[in-house]
Amino acid sequence: MDDVRELAPRDRARLWLVRTDGEPSGDGAGVLDAGELRRAAGFRFARHRVRYVAAHLALRGVLGERLGCAPGEVRFVREPCPECDEPHGRPAVADAQGLHFSLSHSGDLALIALAPAPVGADVEELPSAEVAQDLSAVLHPRERAELAALGELPEHRVALGRAWVRKEAYLKGIGTGLARAADLDYVGTLPDSPGAPGGWAVRDVPVPQGYLAAVAVAPR
Repeated sequence: MDDVRELAPRDRARLWLVRTDGEPSGDGAGVLDAGELRRAAGFRFARHRVRYVAAHLALRGVLGERLGCAPGEVRFVREPCPECDEPHGRPAVADAQGLHFSLSHSGDLALIALAPAPVGADVEELPSAEVAQDLSAVLHPRERAELAALGELPEHRVALGRAWVRKEAYLKGIGTGLARAADLDYVGTLPDSPGAPGGWAVRDVPVPQGYLAAVAVAPR
């Protein structure tokens, strides 16, 4: 996996960064399952399809190495949603207790996290000024106050993006995603000072310029 690079761990999470715009390694047939292939085929633009396939092949490669099986033998299930108990919560590996993962992709990057406890990962391109303004309106009140104190400096977009990837990582980790309102949990906007909602460990992840990323791991 030439386009997959392991990063320094954060808390109890092992992390891999994936470049998804490399040379296509096929369409995933014979490795991806029916659901993944159906999703890949549904993309309108070839670039998005290539990126999706690359990210999911990388995830299967990492999991297969950890489990001692071929990437195509990894089977995924969905855990119950903590909000409604329906089977659309966190994705999980079937019959692999004590192994949790999260996958996120944006632009030409993907981030993979593996941990011995529930984990969420998120990577995003730096938001535009317009997107930053929209997102800031739905943050926790303390986060909105932190952003207001920054004014309209260039750091405002970075601080907003930092809060958003932390929040998405946490919400993915608990299994709700954005079905849970984004203003309920404080993760913070300032560097090196993420919040810890519910005792979760939330950590920023270093990624290339133009991107922001974070990982969240459940308490012991």
